[in-house]
Amino acid sequence: MEQREAIVAVLLRGERVLAVRRGPAVARPGYWQPLSGKVEPGETQEQAVAREVREEVGLTVVPLAKVWESETDDRRFRLHWWTARADTGEVVPDPAEVAEARWVTPEEFLALDPVFEGDRAFFERILPGL
Repeated sequence: MEQREAIVAVLLRGERVLAVRRGPAVARPGYWQPLSGKVEPGETQEQAVAREVREEVGLTVVPLAKVWESETDDRRFRLHWWTARADTGEVVPDPAEVAEARWVTPEEFLALDPVFEGDRAFFERILPGL
């Protein structure tokens, strides 16, 4: 099976990051994670970040930098991790995709349950160095 490309949007507001709990219409509902989604054909990673954030939580963001790359535990997706500032705007979750959204510190994210191991690795090893 061919590996698909996806983005992870690490939205920053002050010292906090947006964590979302996966909604009922997506695979593995209930997991906490940063926003993520597939890169559509003909779309850049930056465009995918802006589109997914707008679709899932209604915020307008400008991607800052690609900071990491990983893959999902089932190896179906190569994940391109991007930071983006989200200094203003109200989070309005798409209820099919996002059951809940919270601005959390990295420490608070690591206390959420359940989270994917790859997300835990990012918050423990990559984010502190950014």
